[in-house]
Parts: sequence; C-alpha cells; structure tokens
Amino acid sequence: MNFLIVLGVLVVPDFVSVGEETRLIDNIDSIPWVESQSGRRKHDFGPKVNFKRKKIKLNSFKGFPEYSRFLLERLASVDRLSDFLPVEMCNLDYQPSKGAAIDPHFDDFWLWGERLVTLNLLSETCYTLTQSYSSDEIIIHLPIRSLVVLYGDARYKWMHSIARQHIQTRRIGITIRELTPLFLEGGELEATGKELLAIAEQNCLIESEM
Repeated sequence: MNFLIVLGVLVVPDFVSVGEETRLIDNIDSIPWVESQSGRRKHDFGPKVNFKRKKIKLNSFKGFPEYSRFLLERLASVDRLSDFLPVEMCNLDYQPSKGAAIDPHFDDFWLWGERLVTLNLLSETCYTLTQSYSSDEIIIHLPIRSLVVLYGDARYKWMHSIARQHIQTRRIGITIRELTPLFLEGGELEATGKELLAIAEQNCLIESEM
C-alpha cells in the first residue's frame, strides 16, 4: 500500500469555543451576503484586485469587521502563525441545498503569501488536495471550529477544493490571507504593502458601513 505525505497542512482543533462560534455567526449573518460562485455566498474584507492585470484598488479596503478582532489577535498563538500579518479576510457561506462547493484551485501566488488560514464553522467538512498532473487525491478532515493552515507543498504543489458531498449541513469558512514578500520590506511593491497593512491595522470597520 502506498501512502502519500503532504508537507504543509496544520489543523488546530477547537480554535474557537461554542460561544465564540455563535457570536461570530450572529455578527456575520447581520451583514447582507453577496452571491458568489458554485452556490456560495460571500463577504470580502480586503482590496479589490485584478489578478490578471496585477492591479490593486486600495480605496475599497476599509479594515476588518469588529467581530473579527479577537480572532485575528488569536492567530499569533499558533506557532506557525506567530509572524502572520493578516491583510484580507473572506467569509464563504456553503449550503447543501444550493449545491455549494469550491473547485480545485490554487490561491493567487502574486499577492497572497505562503500561509492560507481558514476557520471552519457550523459543521465539519473536508479539504480535498489534488494535483493536475496525477490522479492522487488526499482528504483532510476539518472538524467544526477548527483552524486549518495550508503552507509549503500544500500551498504551492497541491490544489485544494471542497466537494459537494462534503457539505452536509450549512458551513461558513473564514479565510484569512497575508502578503507575498514582493509587498513586504525590501520588496519591489513594499510601498503598496505598507498601505495595505496600515489599513488592516486601523480600527475595525463598523458593520453598518458596508
């Protein structure tokens, strides 16, 4: 029997408590959802980006919602994330009645950095890791209220997805991203990165302003 080992998957169980999860969902649902692809709904907190043209609109980013403050601060308690600087957050709502799923993909490599962080709320699910040039497939179980970090090979060599059969009840995923070295100190686009990080560090957005 052959076993596949993927370097770069960290799952942290019970990253938030039941009470914290309830408060997060109440706050998230108080904001109007925007329809997205593959049966999903979303909230985006971050710059508007044209990835093909590599253009960023900074004026669309006003900061993170107040309800996320404790969550963003808690990320530093994870060894792998001690120096993580969040600059974008996306909430995705998956409901089985809508056939919600997300196809195999790589997150952008130009703007978004090595570590992709997602908090899994309301139900357990699975990430499916695949490679375009082989039939290999790896299933990563994500318990309810767990935090998952993809980095290294899992970030750059394996696409990730969530299959429809792995959405049995409503699921909300909060994905948080960092910048690539291109936008950090010494990088070619350091000035833009500083602006983005400055916005991210401001007082959090009041939800009614969306």
